[in-house]
Amino acid sequence: MVYGLSTKNITLAETISLLRLFINHTNNKLIMKKLIYLCCIGMASLAFQACNNNKDAKQTADSLNKTKDTTKNAANTGGIAVNSDDAKFATDAANGGLAEVALGKLALTKTHNESIKKFAQMMVDDHGKANEELKRIAKIKNITLPDAVDADHQKKIDDLDKKHGRDFDKAYVDAMVDGHKKTLDLMNNEAKNSKDADLKVFAAKTATTVQTHLDAINKIHDRMK
Repeated sequence: MVYGLSTKNITLAETISLLRLFINHTNNKLIMKKLIYLCCIGMASLAFQACNNNKDAKQTADSLNKTKDTTKNAANTGGIAVNSDDAKFATDAANGGLAEVALGKLALTKTHNESIKKFAQMMVDDHGKANEELKRIAKIKNITLPDAVDADHQKKIDDLDKKHGRDFDKAYVDAMVDGHKKTLDLMNNEAKNSKDADLKVFAAKTATTVQTHLDAINKIHDRMK
């Protein structure tokens, strides 16, 4: 209740009017502006969440990063310390890393091939470490990262989970070859073109690891022919 009114279905305009009444006696325009700004942010956040009901975790993270102003009102919004390309790289890398860990864990439960098992464990360990390092950088830069894989990767996981035996092994190995080629391109591009020093170093370091993974899975792939 505010001034005897129910706030359950209050609109943004009504909220601002009530705020004006509340601080009218102070005659402090700075306080007024800040309170109205915070009110608008709160209402916008609720509307944003409603619009994101049909988005996967990566799409939501990308949308949130776009709302973080890099040039205006940074002090009020928290801003974001990287440009849009670097923010997009971070969400792409996080999405791919989460998928590699999930697929690796799945392979450990389904394959009987020792070489694939060893590779899958390497995926869980190496990409798990890379994911944690990226989280640390993202926290410093105020980049929102996805906390789950996107719809495309989830479909790939679900499809693989339906396969068994050699069919699973072949599909998993093919997915790892294709995925690591794409990830290597992603990392090399960021290492070359990033405007952020920390992400540039992360990408260059991760590219070396991904190249090792690609070499390993290519050998497994060739032995399965």
